[in-house]
Amino acid sequence: MRWLSQICEYWPLRRLASITDSDVESVLKSYATNPSTSTPLDTSILDSRVSKLPQIILAGSGPGHPDLLTRATHKAILSADIILADKLVPSGVLDLIPRRTPIHIARKFPGNAELAQQELLSLGLAGLQAGKTVLRLKQGDPYIYGRGGEEFEFFRKEGYGDRVVVLPGITSALSAPLFAGIPATQRAVSDQVLICTGTGRKGKPTVPPQYVATQTVVFLMALHRIKGLVADLTTHDSEDVKIVDENGEVDQSRKLWPLSTPCAVIERASCPDQRVVRTSLEWVVDAIEEVGSRPPGLLVLGAACEVLFNQNSRKEGRKWVTEEGFKGLNDLGLAEMGLGVCGDEGGRPDVVRGDSFGRELKV
Repeated sequence: MRWLSQICEYWPLRRLASITDSDVESVLKSYATNPSTSTPLDTSILDSRVSKLPQIILAGSGPGHPDLLTRATHKAILSADIILADKLVPSGVLDLIPRRTPIHIARKFPGNAELAQQELLSLGLAGLQAGKTVLRLKQGDPYIYGRGGEEFEFFRKEGYGDRVVVLPGITSALSAPLFAGIPATQRAVSDQVLICTGTGRKGKPTVPPQYVATQTVVFLMALHRIKGLVADLTTHDSEDVKIVDENGEVDQSRKLWPLSTPCAVIERASCPDQRVVRTSLEWVVDAIEEVGSRPPGLLVLGAACEVLFNQNSRKEGRKWVTEEGFKGLNDLGLAEMGLGVCGDEGGRPDVVRGDSFGRELKV
């Protein structure tokens, strides 16, 4: 029943309310298709306007809210011949895509990430060979755990290095803490920021950073393995280097993180359903198990997490505090003058957003 859970999680509510039998049949047919088979790649979505010179644009769409797009990325969205989007690009950003522009949404799900990535690269290359302007739309910033560098190398090896344009985006690693009221740096509290991933190649755990009292650490792609991550941060393993001092005492080279370290889990940053869970390393696993998951999310560690936060609620015995909702841009009147809204209230009626198969479902 993975197909059902996927569409319930990612389809807009309005689209779910109008689902038909034919839609379900299309989804089931897509689900039955094994992406690892050697079926020919469907490049029919490339049949659109032809550019004078081919171009591939690697662009970041920011943390979620469409008003946080750069003007350059917004222009690229409006002018591209074809758009290849990551699965977690929110509907508020996809709503800005002109109806005439074909969209392919990455069909990434657990166990299929590499195949889906290769499919996107193949479609991008086919678009370049057809003389198109291809927009590779990513979440956050393309060079902050967005595989943008890998994609640049791929197209350069294919002879299109001079046709690649990279546009920055606001990374959630820095904007999500801001929207949660966490200053990544603060005098006398934090003078360093470290951005890490909790998941390495092929899903393997990464080497945990050592504890630095004046450092703020942001973990992306880590919440799905939060229990293992906390264990890695707070305990030594057999691979840690042992040091014997002059007194013959054995110490470990990596300084462990105290369980009392303040931390925050920030999910869906800048979207209406933003959620912040404030706690400590000691209780973060229990907190996530209780409140559940709302991807995409990240973990922030360090004393900066409590600089602007009223700690009385946790001092009164509460192990964690949960905050719901985001209204950070409404007070500026950007909802009236900006690009759109973030969330699942609407959506392009001709494209189903974020299904697990990355297929367009025409209605």
